[in-house]
Amino acid sequence: MSSDSQFMTLALAEAQKGFDQGGLPIGAVLVEAGEVVSAGHNQRVQQGDPIAHGEMDCLRRAGRRPSYRNTTLYTTLSPCMMCAGTIVQFKIPRVVIGEARNYAGNIDFLRSRGVEVELLNDEGCIELMSRFIAAYPEIWNEDIAE
Repeated sequence: MSSDSQFMTLALAEAQKGFDQGGLPIGAVLVEAGEVVSAGHNQRVQQGDPIAHGEMDCLRRAGRRPSYRNTTLYTTLSPCMMCAGTIVQFKIPRVVIGEARNYAGNIDFLRSRGVEVELLNDEGCIELMSRFIAAYPEIWNEDIAE
């Protein structure tokens, strides 16, 4: 198993935590030099916080850092514009995305800003998000501002 797959497995475990808590199943892991710096999951529902997306929770848990330039962010779902903007703002050079089938996100935006993007099309990520959308369409539509 490649390191990308291993770290995506950790992000998917974070997404599962969110699902188990009644929230959106989106997880993220920040990695530097092959070591996990932080992990988080979407907590919009749990905390009543519209900005508590999976990537944002992960970055908050990383705390203050002088630089993100040698990191990779793993996220189970293609990032929304808020999270994509944060990735660009922090100059995170590489993002590995579990899936973009359920939500296309902003892959082209990230690439246009020089971010290396890998899309895994991970069946576990696709299935978990599909299951959530089918069970809770109103929460999903709220999350994507529909």
